[in-house]
Amino acid sequence: MKKGLMMFVASIALLLSACSRDTREKLYVYNVGEYIDREVLNLFEEEFNCKVIYELYDSNETMYQKIKAGGTNYDVAFPSDYMVEKMIKDDLLIPLDYELIPNFQYIDEKYKHLPYDPENSYTVPYFWGTVGILYDQSVIKEPVDSWSVLWDDAYKGNVFMYDSQRDSLMVALKLLGYSMNTHDIEELEEAKQLLIDQRPLVYAYVTDQVIDNMISGNAALAVVYSGDATYIMDENENMNYVIPKEGSNIWVDSMVIPKTAQNVELAHEFINFMQRPDIALMNTEYVMYSTPNTETLKMVADQEWTQNDAYSPSEELLATLPMETFRDPGEFIKQYDDIWTQVLAAPNRR
Repeated sequence: MKKGLMMFVASIALLLSACSRDTREKLYVYNVGEYIDREVLNLFEEEFNCKVIYELYDSNETMYQKIKAGGTNYDVAFPSDYMVEKMIKDDLLIPLDYELIPNFQYIDEKYKHLPYDPENSYTVPYFWGTVGILYDQSVIKEPVDSWSVLWDDAYKGNVFMYDSQRDSLMVALKLLGYSMNTHDIEELEEAKQLLIDQRPLVYAYVTDQVIDNMISGNAALAVVYSGDATYIMDENENMNYVIPKEGSNIWVDSMVIPKTAQNVELAHEFINFMQRPDIALMNTEYVMYSTPNTETLKMVADQEWTQNDAYSPSEELLATLPMETFRDPGEFIKQYDDIWTQVLAAPNRR
């Protein structure tokens, strides 16, 4: 027994030693939520004989703070537009060598040279989308075309709002006819009061929990990202998605290389791999967010789950709406933080 135990321990020691001697290159990827088909990571590892260390963050702000603090070695990150702008301002990103990213040719021109990266120096778009209202057509019979439905007493306790400072304030600001990037404190105060007035109608402020809840029909209305709406509608045929007439957020998430990167060449390979049309197809089919990849878009154009205003809003529709992209508010973010804290602290009653 002792000899057998010793052999077992020796075997484990050899295995651990072998693992510690893994000489493959490592790529550290930092992404939000389940925002990728994990099989894509396996394919990349096989093709480039490397090991992907995949870590998750829960928000752009968490990602920013961790990278800014230093002491990390992330090679690729996936910030949203306004956070890209902030990271560029704070000198946290490496300019990309687009000669090493030939698949950039597949990115639709309308997702290039955007305000947060006008020279296309730092980013390759990953997914894009909108924010809108998901509603249960079996409960709500009248047309839904305005953010104001989220303040309708008929749906008290039947509304999910997004637990996000910028997104929820965006809803109120747009309903009031203001820019979601306002630096006017009086406009923010009006938006705050509107959200406080709404609180008795809100079932809960949620993030990813909205997906299962709306699939199960636990509320009639929800503020959602378009990709989540696509997935929910695919699972529950009673659900529909609309971008309200007052306008909304049109956003782009991108791949960037932070200055923390230890493997810049392999990071470029990964970004290029992610926009290879077949790989981009795997990701868009998995997460159901809209791809900026023109070749991949052709591959899903006839699939039923893409035939809606969540995945495929027409250019004509978007052109008729006052759509905006979030911008970095700089130091004014403190006012947004304060306003949002007051909203969440307000009594949930009228």
